[in-house]
Order: sequence, then C-alpha cells, then structure tokens
Amino acid sequence: MVKKINNNSKRLLLFFSIIIIYLLAWPISVDPVSWESPRDTRKDPIFSINQKLSGIEIFWEDDGYLGPEDIILNDGKIYVGYENGVIKNTDGIFSNTKGRPLGMAFDAEGNLIIADAIQGLISIDMNGTINTLSRISNSDNIPLNFVDDLDIASDGKVYFSDASSKYGYGSDRLELFEHTPNGRLLVYDPITQKTTTLLSGLYFANGVALSSDESFVLVNETLMYRIQKYWLKGDKAGTSEIFIENLPGFPDNVSSNEEGIFWVALFNPRNNFVEMSSNKPFLRKIVLRLPELLQPQPVNHSFVLGLNEDGKVVHNLQYQANEAYSPITSVKQYNDILYFGSLTHPGWGKIEAPK
Repeated sequence: MVKKINNNSKRLLLFFSIIIIYLLAWPISVDPVSWESPRDTRKDPIFSINQKLSGIEIFWEDDGYLGPEDIILNDGKIYVGYENGVIKNTDGIFSNTKGRPLGMAFDAEGNLIIADAIQGLISIDMNGTINTLSRISNSDNIPLNFVDDLDIASDGKVYFSDASSKYGYGSDRLELFEHTPNGRLLVYDPITQKTTTLLSGLYFANGVALSSDESFVLVNETLMYRIQKYWLKGDKAGTSEIFIENLPGFPDNVSSNEEGIFWVALFNPRNNFVEMSSNKPFLRKIVLRLPELLQPQPVNHSFVLGLNEDGKVVHNLQYQANEAYSPITSVKQYNDILYFGSLTHPGWGKIEAPK
C-alpha cells in the first residue's frame, strides 16, 4: 500500500514537473516587471456601482460586423469602424482601411482622420480614398506600432496616441502582463507633414482629447489607471502632469463634449489578479503561458465616468449584468445623447446623457 502511494506521488510530481517545464519553455518574448499598483478605489463611494447604463439601446447589432470601437456623427450620418477594417456609415460601406480603425474624427476639409492600429494615422476623403498621413515619428525616428486614438485642433494639428512601440494590435494582453512603458502621445502637423512625439514612457497610451479651449490635451494611461494632461498653451506649455489618477478601472478612450465635460470609457473595472500580481512578475509570466481561457477575464460591466476640466468626477455611470453593453471602449456626446462603441461587442449603443 505504501509503495503504491509512493508511486502515485512520483507520477504526480513528474506530471507537475512536465507542466512547469512546458510553461517555462513556452516561446513568448515577454519580460514582466515588478510594479506597485496604485490605491484601489473600486470601493470608494464616488465610484459605487449603479444601474445608470442599464437602458442602453443597441443598434446595427445584426449587420454581420464586430467591434464598433468608435462612433462619430457628421453631416447627419453615423460613422463606425469595425475589426475587419470596414468603415460603415448610415448609407452603407464607406471604405475599408485593411487594418483596424480605432479613434476617428473629421478635419475641417471633411476628411475622416483615423487612428488605425495597423495602418497608422490615415485620412479618408468623401470618396472613400485612403491616404496615409504618418507611419513614423520624425522627432525620434520610432515607427508607429499601435495607433489608438486622436483629436483634432482648430489649427488642423492631429493629437494622437501610439499605445505601444513594442507590442502591436492584438497583443494587448502581453502589454498588460509585462507592464512596461512603451506608449507615446504625438502630434501630426498637416502643414509640415511631420509627426512629433510629445510624451513617451506611457503605460499603454490610449484615449486622446483636447480641452474646450485647446489649452491642453489629455491622454489615457490604461495600465496605470490614470489620465495625463499635456499643456499646449500658457506658462506650462510643453509640460505634463497627472489629470486624474487611481481610477477604479482601465481607462480606454476619452472625449470632450465641448462644454467642460470629458467622458471616459472604462474598459473594465480593475482585476483582482492584476492587482495581486503587480509585484509578482514570475507569477504573471507563468499565467501568461496558460491557455487564454484560464487567464484573468473581463466581466460584463458597463462603466463610464464624466470628469470636469479640473479632473473631478461629476458623473458615474455603470451597469454590471450579463446583458450589460460591455466592454465600452469609447463614449461621445452629441447634443443630449451619449454614443457608445465597443472593441468586441457586435453593435453600438446610445442613451440619454445625464443632466
């Protein structure tokens, strides 16, 4: 009997040894680092869970396309970009970037400017013709690897983010588990046709939005739960500071309603495993080698915050349920309506904006 138990123990030890060797030998070029997660604010009263987003109406859900990451209204038409590169508007297919369109905005000439994660910063005229504006930062000679979001100033300059100079689109999970600062905030000048890096060393640079007076521009740092402010005018021009930190979730896109409110889409609330393993890089390296279904997963939780231009929370909109419209990755206000986009949901949504 004792011999049988010893044999079983040896087999069990051998099994786990093989598993560990397999996990360690998995050819993933990622080198997680130890970091200190900022204070978890999920239980702060200002971020208390509510059902204010339970009434989101969903549109174009059955059109055969997936992942309407960003929504934009122009000339009475709705424009949406999908994961297969298709740009669709109210009339039908408008164009196809052959990449992954993320943030979008129209310039003064009526061209649709797109932050395409694969193709770079591009422009599409009203005939659907595509023109590449930038694929590299001229100031530091670093190629654009993961263009994410943008906003356009009144002088035509395009402020945009490059989420990571190391990992491309589809490798977000590697960026999350490694946790190294590979993101940038940049500006493209249509007059000189040059691209300049304004901020580097950002932890997954994501949403970008100008203030109503264009004195500063915001850029979300998704993996540090914060938003940076970069000053464009005044005594602080050319410097940056924290706009808001210790957010209760992963900030994705941000937009201005031009009336003093920034709308921030939170991809998901913070994740317990990410919090717990921040100072355990080896554990993250092991878990990353597991099948993706066994790794930490997002939950069905709609989450949007409204911030004033001083970085104070004035609106907390949520809904946690199986049927929640989630993840919300972009939110924009047109008149009294909030429009929502999602990186993975089939369909865009809208709801009346809070007063």
